[in-house]
Amino acid sequence: MLLVVDVGNTNTVLGLYDGEKLIHDWRIRTVIDHTVDEYGMLIYNLYKSSRISSREIRAIIISCVVPPMLNILEPLCLKYFNLKPLIVGPGIKTGMPIHYDNPKEVGADRIVNAVAGHEKYQKDLIIVDFGTATTFDYVTAKGEYMGGCIAPGIMISSEALFERAAKLPRVEFSKPKSVIAKDTVSSMQAGIMFGYAGLIDGIVERMKAETKLNQLVVATGGLARIIAPETKTIDVVDEMLTLEGLRLIYLRNN
Repeated sequence: MLLVVDVGNTNTVLGLYDGEKLIHDWRIRTVIDHTVDEYGMLIYNLYKSSRISSREIRAIIISCVVPPMLNILEPLCLKYFNLKPLIVGPGIKTGMPIHYDNPKEVGADRIVNAVAGHEKYQKDLIIVDFGTATTFDYVTAKGEYMGGCIAPGIMISSEALFERAAKLPRVEFSKPKSVIAKDTVSSMQAGIMFGYAGLIDGIVERMKAETKLNQLVVATGGLARIIAPETKTIDVVDEMLTLEGLRLIYLRNN
């Protein structure tokens, strides 16, 4: 079995593949001051609850945008799985040309998404990943990564509103009944939800106009399924796109 690990700034997502089939996935918080053993016990308990032995794991691949986490995860893989993980980074085989001024600057998660998106859809794509930051990436039908843009994530925007406006409370991210809200909490939810939907549509429409193409728009990430119905431009929600990309990159390097 293959263990794939996507480390984001807020959450770390783990997936377990048996061949091409994703049989389990878990989402945990990314905490850089946890020790190797604390993460080891956490992951051990996840497997125990799923009745899987660590001895069944034959390989591990990691995508990480939080460099200090590699100082935890690499020793963890050696200690608890007796495996050296494959790390997505410069020099790894992706099978995808990266048209960026400095390819080393592109986040590993963006490349992983691009690889999975091209393999799965074989079309001109715009991939929108709802993470701590929201990324927009353009991938050609030929399988070329052309670049994109980065916006503050939904939760970053929500926290900034709460922290910088003294009278505004912290609110749950959910869809309000109306954009013309009648109370403070609903007003904040309307501004965040519909404002963010407008941001998504605005950027996607600009990318389509600039490329003169009508790309398929694929959304992924933890909040994709919540925000997608409020947009006009998202065509497909594919929450496990990053995990699938990690599986494909592992195969291309082995």
